[in-house]
Amino acid sequence: MENNTLTHLNEKGEVNMVDVGNKGISARMASASGFISLEAETISLILENKIKKGSVLSIAKIAGVMAAKKTSELIPLCHPLLLDYIDVEMTTEDNGIKAVSTVSCKGNTGVEMEALNAVSASLLTIYDMCKAVDKKMVISNIQLLSKEKKEL
Repeated sequence: MENNTLTHLNEKGEVNMVDVGNKGISARMASASGFISLEAETISLILENKIKKGSVLSIAKIAGVMAAKKTSELIPLCHPLLLDYIDVEMTTEDNGIKAVSTVSCKGNTGVEMEALNAVSASLLTIYDMCKAVDKKMVISNIQLLSKEKKEL
């Protein structure tokens, strides 16, 4: 851990939102990934657009973008951010789908939670859309891949 200080606690040990007002504006970017394991038949149904609820990968991407924008409403003490860019890419593999998000903004706090939230919502959407045909799905390995901060 880079810093042993828990920033969401005040000097009395009480929960509080971090004051980022004195931080300078910088370009922020974060990327996250996650995976959902699926039966081979389910992957085929997704790729052939035969899931009754609609185009799974398109809807999952939209869900991820929407989730990144709503992160401060879902995660306590997250700052609302004006995001410049959100993308979620889905890659099919033999045993499932990997989701990778990229989020960026110009601001005084990072976008890690937005990237993680985008991946999580995308994978949950796939789960929801496919639960009628696949009872063995597992969401796993949701993780931050990178974060960057560049002074402007």
